[in-house]
Amino acid sequence: MYLTRLIGKLLKPQKKQQTSRWSTLATSPMLVVVAITSLTATMGKGYYREPELREGIISPKTIKAPDSATVIDVKETDQKRKSAIRGDITVFMINESVNQSVDKELKAILVLGNQAREIVANFPFINTGILSTTSQAHLRQVSEEKWQAIQKIIEEQLQERPPGPESDTTTSSKLTQDSEKVTPKNNNVTIPTSRGEKLSGRTSIPNENQNNSPIVISSRDQKAISELLAYRKKSLYENYSRVLDDVSQARSLYKNATKIVTQEQENEVYDPTLLQLSDAAWEKTKIGIETVKDRILAQGISPNFPKQEWVKALSVQVAGVVPVETEDLAIEILKKVLQPNLVQDPEGTKKLIEQAAQDIQPVEYKVRKDEIIVKTGEKIDRKAFILLERFNLSGRRVNWPSLVVFVCIVSGAVGIVFIVERQFKPCFRRRDNILLLLLSLSAPLMVALRVPWSSSLPAIGLLVGNFYGSTMGVTLVGLISVVLPIGMDVDKIDWFASAAGGIVGSLVAEKMRSREEQALLGVGVGLTQGTVYLLTNLIVRATPELLWYAIMGPVGLQALAGLVWSIVALGVSPYLEHLFDLITPIRLSELANPNRPLLKRLASEAPGTFQHTLFVASLAEAAAREIGCNVELVRTGTLYHDIGKMHDPLGFIENQMGGPNKHDEINDPWVSVEIIRKHVTEGLVMARRHRLPKAIRAFIPEHQGTMLIAFFYYQAKQRAEKEAKVIKEELFRYAGPIPQSRETAIVMLADSCEAALRSLKDATHKDALQMVKKILRARWQDNQLVDSGLTRGEMSNIAEIFVQVWEQYNHKRIAYPKAAMNPNQVKTAKSVVNSN
Repeated sequence: MYLTRLIGKLLKPQKKQQTSRWSTLATSPMLVVVAITSLTATMGKGYYREPELREGIISPKTIKAPDSATVIDVKETDQKRKSAIRGDITVFMINESVNQSVDKELKAILVLGNQAREIVANFPFINTGILSTTSQAHLRQVSEEKWQAIQKIIEEQLQERPPGPESDTTTSSKLTQDSEKVTPKNNNVTIPTSRGEKLSGRTSIPNENQNNSPIVISSRDQKAISELLAYRKKSLYENYSRVLDDVSQARSLYKNATKIVTQEQENEVYDPTLLQLSDAAWEKTKIGIETVKDRILAQGISPNFPKQEWVKALSVQVAGVVPVETEDLAIEILKKVLQPNLVQDPEGTKKLIEQAAQDIQPVEYKVRKDEIIVKTGEKIDRKAFILLERFNLSGRRVNWPSLVVFVCIVSGAVGIVFIVERQFKPCFRRRDNILLLLLSLSAPLMVALRVPWSSSLPAIGLLVGNFYGSTMGVTLVGLISVVLPIGMDVDKIDWFASAAGGIVGSLVAEKMRSREEQALLGVGVGLTQGTVYLLTNLIVRATPELLWYAIMGPVGLQALAGLVWSIVALGVSPYLEHLFDLITPIRLSELANPNRPLLKRLASEAPGTFQHTLFVASLAEAAAREIGCNVELVRTGTLYHDIGKMHDPLGFIENQMGGPNKHDEINDPWVSVEIIRKHVTEGLVMARRHRLPKAIRAFIPEHQGTMLIAFFYYQAKQRAEKEAKVIKEELFRYAGPIPQSRETAIVMLADSCEAALRSLKDATHKDALQMVKKILRARWQDNQLVDSGLTRGEMSNIAEIFVQVWEQYNHKRIAYPKAAMNPNQVKTAKSVVNSN
């Protein structure tokens, strides 16, 4: 919102100002060049001494140390200390509730696995002399369609050759030949049957349950068929049928167990391979999982550690602890149950931070003579760069492209300042621009000198806002806040917090009317800086658990830094006001204090003039408020505009108090006019002696302008006519200059109307207004206001305001009864009342 108004004012066409000449002088080319050069030199030093061999680049050659040395890395040391204070060091502790939750979940998963394995625990379920363990394991997990197909193949083989020794030999030979036809890709074999047809080396059995899609018989299927067929040949059908029933029962149990491990889990960790493990392998796997779990939980899993990273470490942890065939299963189970179990330990962290802040030692890098600092092709790290800097081997040079860009940035910033200056402060003097430049240079100088809490932005904001207004203050602080970090290495969070304090100071400073209010503003600036630092750290660095005891210390220091810089601004402000001849609302309020030496003298030595001054101040102040002028400046300037009358108080009628008129005794208009004119020159002498600001001194001559001292001029003219002399009119005019600002012009008009308004007793509002307008018209026609900037419309408003103030001063009062003025009559009346 504030920025929108600022841009709108900047884009608005500027009125022609009478003071543009002063603005042109204030922004002379030489001053612009000095500003750009000095700001670039202080803020962009990194560009004109940039190291060629800097941290992070590949070294083009091998560099050895020319001498032994120990170098302290100041930046790294400061960073470690700040990290300790800010709470970047964190102590964690094991969260036992998380460990218990992990144990409980793992136990449930392992129990589920045990339950599934118990269902198929009777293995082998047939004598291995009849059917091998491999075939038993295979048959219990094949699909129902394939199991039916295997049985049909056996039946067809039996139908081709009846049981007997010869047929057995023939069948065995046939199966052996068929087994040799296993293809290398799929291990499938072709078994000729009366119902099958050869398809690419496979036996295809029509599947009645799946629209006659073929069922492929694998080598493992073939082995099971051979074993069952062999058993059928040499045993009774009842025994063979019992074997088939046992296989079917085992298949049913296996199917139920498979459902348990695949369907009853929220997140699947098991697959049917679990049921194929041996008891020894399963027991070793469970023990290994418990071991790895305990080990990882004992080490702790940080909540800030990405899950994919610690999951990668699981493969290393389980290797050698569980059987090779169950490593994937163990990893899946551990992924399922493990979770971060480290929580921050507030007390431990606090103690560690306090201890760390005390124990931080300077970061030192040691090197011996002829020791290699960096080799060809190596990346230059922090240590190597610091050592290269120590021996001046980093090859510092001017980075011309970056420096040119930075000069353009600084030039743009200076241009913005001058644009805002011309729009909002068209009467800027050269000394004002010099002060802005000096204040701007203080920011990079403090950073370069490494002064603790070195950002002077709060002081700059307070001073510029107080001296030149909030618009100029916000502009300057904002530009420094943006430009300086481009060319200098600063802590971004510290800098942002101090910039916020500076902007707040700029916005509020011009509204302060006393040093006490300014001191309270300093407290507000400190609180703003501390609060912004706290919020920024909360967003960027800190965590809620560490915030209050790890961050509040630096927050307090930031707030204290803002307050200290405000105190500095408050302390130097009076000196800068005198040195650069500045007027501020606070200084104007102080100068308007009636206890100031000049005003006390005026009240005692020229009491009539003092009363005249107070009435003129009332008129001028009301008019200034009406047309939007500087009310404080008008009030203070009016109080001092007639101090020169103290050189000869009786020479002015308001101080004669009914006594003899001094000018009647003098009876010489030439002498009298010099006494009158002298109150301007003597007033300027007094003002300079008491170091009044130039803006206040301007009211002394400009409130009279070059007006004619008419009474003595016409008196002298009458005498000259009798003596046939020529009168020079300029001898009876004030020396000037005429009013150069609206404020001094208002005082001229108020001073001219004061005596006329005092002389009115029973005049109406209309009569008073006509008389005031007549006086104002005379000043306008006498060209006294041509340089002031007042318009005809404002003249009408001023006349109305003057009459309103006169009416307020000239208000009517109810007359007291004569009896109320006689105490004896009042006492008699009371006695009569009491007797009744």
